[in-house]
Order: sequence, then C-alpha cells, then structure tokens
Amino acid sequence: MDRTIDPVTFAVLKSALESIVDDMAYTVMRTARSPIVRDVLDYSTTMCDAKGRILAQAKTVALHLGAVPDAMEALLRHYGDDLHPGDVIIFNDPYDGGMHLPDIFMFKPIFAGDRHVGFAVVICHHCDVGGRVPGSNASDSTEIFQEGLRIPPLKLYDRGVPSKILFDMIAKNVRLPDLVIGDLEAQLATCALGERELLRLVDKYGADLLEAFLAEFLDYGERLTRKTIETWPDGDYTFTDFIDGDGFDETPIPIKVTVTVAGSQLTVDFTGSAPQVKGAINSTLSFVKSATYLGVRCVLDADVPNNAGVYRCIDVTAPKGTLLNPEFPAPVAARALTGYRVADTVIGALAGVVPDRVAAAGEGGNSVVCLGGYDKQTREPFIVVDMINGALGARATKDGIDAVTNPCQNMSNMPVEIMEATYPIRIEEYSLRPDSCGAGRQRGGLGVVRTYRLLAEEAVMQLRTDRYQTRPYGLFGGAPAAPSRNLFSETGHEGANYDLLDSKVTRTVHRGAVLRHEQAGGGGYGDPFERSPAAVLEDVADGKISPTFARDGFGVVIDGGAVDGDATSALRASRRS
Repeated sequence: MDRTIDPVTFAVLKSALESIVDDMAYTVMRTARSPIVRDVLDYSTTMCDAKGRILAQAKTVALHLGAVPDAMEALLRHYGDDLHPGDVIIFNDPYDGGMHLPDIFMFKPIFAGDRHVGFAVVICHHCDVGGRVPGSNASDSTEIFQEGLRIPPLKLYDRGVPSKILFDMIAKNVRLPDLVIGDLEAQLATCALGERELLRLVDKYGADLLEAFLAEFLDYGERLTRKTIETWPDGDYTFTDFIDGDGFDETPIPIKVTVTVAGSQLTVDFTGSAPQVKGAINSTLSFVKSATYLGVRCVLDADVPNNAGVYRCIDVTAPKGTLLNPEFPAPVAARALTGYRVADTVIGALAGVVPDRVAAAGEGGNSVVCLGGYDKQTREPFIVVDMINGALGARATKDGIDAVTNPCQNMSNMPVEIMEATYPIRIEEYSLRPDSCGAGRQRGGLGVVRTYRLLAEEAVMQLRTDRYQTRPYGLFGGAPAAPSRNLFSETGHEGANYDLLDSKVTRTVHRGAVLRHEQAGGGGYGDPFERSPAAVLEDVADGKISPTFARDGFGVVIDGGAVDGDATSALRASRRS
C-alpha cells in the first residue's frame, strides 16, 4: 500500500480528525443529564484506529485519555474478532481496563461495509455507580467491592440491539438511575456522531487512503516527539513529591520518579514510591501512564499532535504492589488525587531537563466535596459532587493563573446558580483566597474558597482534598504556596467555632452545617526578591496579597495609605534593605 500522503491532504485530514473529537466533546456537553458531566465537564472524547491506537483527543480531561491504550487492550482481549457494526462496549473495572468505577468507558467500533476502520471513544464520570457512599468516590473505602458496580467489558449493544439485562442491572444498582442512564445515552449519541463523521472521511477519501494517513499521522507524532527529546541532555533526573496521607494514616506518602533521557527515548520509573495503602488513593498503572504522558506532553511543542505516536517515546514502569500499581482488590475510587501528584512529580523531574518549559506546582488537583442524602419528604436522593479547580503555579516568564483548572483536568467549577438550584445547598462564599500564592520572581496563582451550608436534614459529606502538609512546590528559588484547609461547623451559627478537619473525611452532617474549603495556591518561580516592587504593589492594590505578605514574601514595604478603593493610588512600594 502506498503510504505517501501529500502535505495538503495530510493537513486537511489532521484538521478533520481534530474537529471530529471536538464536535464529540460539544455533543456530550449538550446532551448529558448530570451536572458533573454537563457543567463540571468531567468527561473525555477521542478517536482510535482499528488497532485501538489514539488518533486525536478533544480538549477535555487530559488524565483520562492516556489510559485509553490499556483500556483498548482489555477490550480487544475480551472480544478480539467478535466486533461487528452496531456493537457498543462499556466497562469501568479498574482491574480490567478501567480507572475507577465512576468513569465508564464506551467504545463503538466503526465499520465501512465489512472493513473495521476505527473506534469512537467516550469516557464520562457518572454521578453515582452504587457502593457504600453516594457518589461512589470516597477516600476511605478499603477494597474495590465497597466502591460500586464493577462492569467488565460488556456489550451494551450487540449488532445494534440494546442489552436490556445490562441497562436494567446498571439502573438497579445506582442511586440516580435517570441521570446515569441519561449520561450513557449522551455517550451513545456522541459515539454515533464520531462514527458518522469518520465514515464521511472514508466516503470522501477512501478507506485505503485514510488508513495510510492514520498510520502516517501516528508516525508524525512520534517523529516530532523524538526530535524534541533528542535536544534534551541525556541523564537521570529524580524528583519526589508527597500525598498527605490516605485518610487512615496521615503520614505523608512519597511518590518518587526517575526520568531517564537517552537519545530520543524517555524512561519514567516510579521505583521508590510508597507501597499500596489502605485507603482509596491507590492508582492503576494505566492511570499512572496517563498522568506521565500528560506531564511530558506539557513540555513538548504545541504542534505535537495528541496521539499514540507520542506514547511510543515514553516507557513507564511502577513496581507491582505499590501505590501506583496496586494488587487486587485495593480500593482506587480517589485515584485522581494520585494522578495529579504523579503529574506534579514528573514535571518536577523535568524541571532539571527543560527549566524554562515547566511550571511550579499548582493547587494539587481539584478538591472534591461530595454531599449526598435523601429528601425528607419524598425520599428522592440527591448527590452533589463538586470538584473545585484552583490555581496554576508560576512559569519562567509569567505568573500563575488564579482560580483556573489544573492542566490535568480541563474542567470547570460548577456554577453557584446551578448548584443552588439543583441541590439542597447554599454557597455562602466563592472567592479568591488572598495570600495563597507562592512568592517568586513570578508569583503563583491564587486558590479559591468555597463555603457550603447544608439545607437538607442530613447528608453524608465526603472530602478528598490534599496539599495540607506538603505545600505546592516552588521552583528555582520560588516559595511554596499556602496549604489547603477544611473548616467545619456543625451549626454554622454566627460566631460559631470552626473545627479544622483532616484532608480526607467521610462523616454524616445535618441541616445548617457549614463547610469552608480553602484551597492551596500555586508555587512561585524564581527569587521573590527579583520581583519588581511595582508588580508587588499591583497585587496588593488588587487585594491578591496583603501588605504583610508583600513584606515577608517579597521584601517589599507598602506604605502611604489604606489599601481600599481610590486610596490605592496613594500607595508606594519600596524594597526593604
């Protein structure tokens, strides 16, 4: 077969693939039922070739997509040649191709006549998949069996015929069947769109030319990646970061990585990381690979495509029985936290390779606040899963960004109006957190504050937060950011005392209870005393940092008036000697 594709056709097909996955992403957003998918945007879309290799990824949750190769391996192991037009396969089992139980993978094989040409793939985080707690995402589960309904690779549709048994089994085992089935239908609609658009390309260009392009496109991704890695200095680069305990033992949990650059190949080895833990922050190796690919991708050029060709250049290993490759039946519901820290650790190591292309640590990944219970009168269930996105660390030439999604996520903070209209919750504060940034020549971004008051009679509250003890690191002299905190009052009365909770909590709370989550900020980059007094003054005038922080963090003294309204024009900044 002639695999030579002229540059114009190559560019057109490349753009077409990228447009297809983005259209798929918009379709999920428009058709999903649950707020966690529709508003928080916890989902991903991608297209694969007939061999299961990722071709293009939408600008959705980046941490999902690097796990698709292992998921596809599981699908092909189960079904092999037993794939037909009209089939749709779903699964979520972390020990059989999945990541954690709320993330349900859906694959639709695409056929042009009898010829298998690709797969449409959609992953959605479902609002509930059963288990011991609402939301199925608790940090304090101790085995996978507590976490919800485990679905091995099964056909939801077989040659176009829906499996009533599987639909009924899912509906009977989740707390919010209308939302879960509705989101599955959104995934189905999205897969159908991906199928339709890929077949349009087949109709226009022919299956042989498209297949040749897809193979060349993967080689193109590999070539660009290797070209970049070859410019990096060979050697071993090691970094260690920590998670603040697993909810049972608050001893910091190390994640250690050694990135080896050898010519055009990277080896990423997590030997030295902690053994698997009792709590549910263990992560499957597929998810660790995904976080690693993401960390490397962050320092590659923007024109490198997000396809499986990139992955050929990166070998990832983690010893069996560790936090990053646990033995069955270890719990994994809160594994996203570990994925965020893996990405932070990989980027920390890459700071020794390409210091101008990395950022200091951000807030540590989103904080998860989950409140679930039943309406006292109707007994209808409610489950709010709020994933709070916080701050980016500083970069070599720019400050970190305040209150923005972590690069691992590409998600959104749930709008207050949606939350209050949908759930028995009142948000009493949603703001930037002053002084939460790490000082540096470029300062880190500010984290956010969310304060929740429960309006239902009773709920189970789950917190999956971190960066309590190990603050987001700064780089090259930059200071770490402020740690996160959870403050709680059972009554929430004016003047009530607030207790400092641990970072990972599951407990029952009652009407009027108030939770205040103060998220960590982003670390600083470079010597704080190299930051201009004018830039420090501007941050004080904007209320982002206090005069005390300016003095202690940057050595800048602010005087000349109150920091309030028009009075800021009278402020002066001077470097303390």
